[in-house]
Amino acid sequence: MDITILFIALGLAMDSFSVSVANGLATKTFIISKALTIALFFGFFQAVMSIFGWLAGESIADYISAFDHWIAFILLTFIGIKMIYESITDKPNSLIGAYTIKVILILSIATSIDALAVGLSFSFLDISIFFPALIIGAVAFLMSFFGVYIGRRFGKILKNRIEILGGLILIIIGLKILFEHLMI
Repeated sequence: MDITILFIALGLAMDSFSVSVANGLATKTFIISKALTIALFFGFFQAVMSIFGWLAGESIADYISAFDHWIAFILLTFIGIKMIYESITDKPNSLIGAYTIKVILILSIATSIDALAVGLSFSFLDISIFFPALIIGAVAFLMSFFGVYIGRRFGKILKNRIEILGGLILIIIGLKILFEHLMI
């Protein structure tokens, strides 16, 4: 395996890892099935989006790069604000929302937009995407699973209002993606 692919996979998985940590922070207990669900979604979307990017090729490169960062920013910021709001308003079971399939799906798409761009760049370099996509998906899966666990461990230590930190992490990730693409 080319070590470059592993480093690319690690770089792509950082956002998924951070979001998984945020989800772990917002939970009261570590539930393996929930962590596996998150990991499967993130791993799947990282792999599939890199394949989609590769398949798209040059025909839509300019179109995607013009707004991909805005989509990721808006989705992550919206979910982050929602987590903070639910924490502050003290709604019962507000933590459950962090694990709904709909939220996991949105987060999976938002954090895999960079994988789409990587797949696109692989198509320009005439590199087959299928092995790199497998590595990208596997690394995202592992990092997401352990991210939920690590987040839960910190949540046990920090206890009250930790979901605020989880929401802030999502907003910061959204801002990071936006600033990187706008080169601010």
